[in-house]
Amino acid sequence: MAKTAWIGLGVMGAPMAGFLISRGHHDVSVYNRTARKADTWVAQNTGGIAAPSPAKAARDAKFVFSCVGNDDDLRSVTIGPDGAFSTMEPGSIFIDHTTASADVARELAEAASKRGIAFLDCPVSGGQAGAEAGTLTVMAGGDETAFNAAQPLIGCYATSIRRIGPSGAGQLTKMVNQIAVAGVVQGLAEAIHFAERAGLDIEAVIATISKGAAQSWQMDNRSKTMHARSFEFGFAVDWMRKDLGICQREAERNGASLPVTTLIDTYYADVQSAGGSRWDTSSLIVRFDAAPKVAGKPG
Repeated sequence: MAKTAWIGLGVMGAPMAGFLISRGHHDVSVYNRTARKADTWVAQNTGGIAAPSPAKAARDAKFVFSCVGNDDDLRSVTIGPDGAFSTMEPGSIFIDHTTASADVARELAEAASKRGIAFLDCPVSGGQAGAEAGTLTVMAGGDETAFNAAQPLIGCYATSIRRIGPSGAGQLTKMVNQIAVAGVVQGLAEAIHFAERAGLDIEAVIATISKGAAQSWQMDNRSKTMHARSFEFGFAVDWMRKDLGICQREAERNGASLPVTTLIDTYYADVQSAGGSRWDTSSLIVRFDAAPKVAGKPG
């Protein structure tokens, strides 16, 4: 059992931090920008303690985790005023699960190294459902020794964990993941739209083609809700647009060509304009509807 700290208790971070207690039996000090969320989490997780700042949460912790919004949020909770790095002891490890840029991962790894601590960029895949089930996929960048030390704790909420390479490699791999996901979601949306217009039995169609080469996680988990226009769950469009923006900026730098990803990003902008900022990413299908509606929501 280790003393740990967790920074960021959103829809992903809250259940992940909970598994450090329920599965790992670790002591967990938590910080959240909205203190009420931290208090609620502590009330629901015996063994958790709320802290008023990242620095106080991280004090005396061997492992400090974060899952926040973006690069600036991550800088704020690490090297900003009352940031976690200011109180972390030499030899401790900071594990970041934010989807952020590779640049900020390298920047913070260097800043951590100067303080004698390790920084691992460890973005996740699996969405809110994976976080709540403790079945996330984690792609890591950073020092191998630090990764090996942190892996058992990450295993409290993840079923697939792999170090890809040095600092930044985790974030770059998450970009690869999001590029692939965007194309698959758009393809599924077009396929279901086509089947609907053709008057086919959607359930029968999906049951058939999901046994062949068209099968995907998105088909298995999102085809029914996509057809039902039910999007009040999952990975929000706002978050996907943030991630695709990171991908496009990295591609501009490394010379990669992302024509489909760039186009699908504009499609997600259309969904935002239709009021779908917080809808699940499978909501791409509403672009084919004359009057987009969402199950349970007035259209």
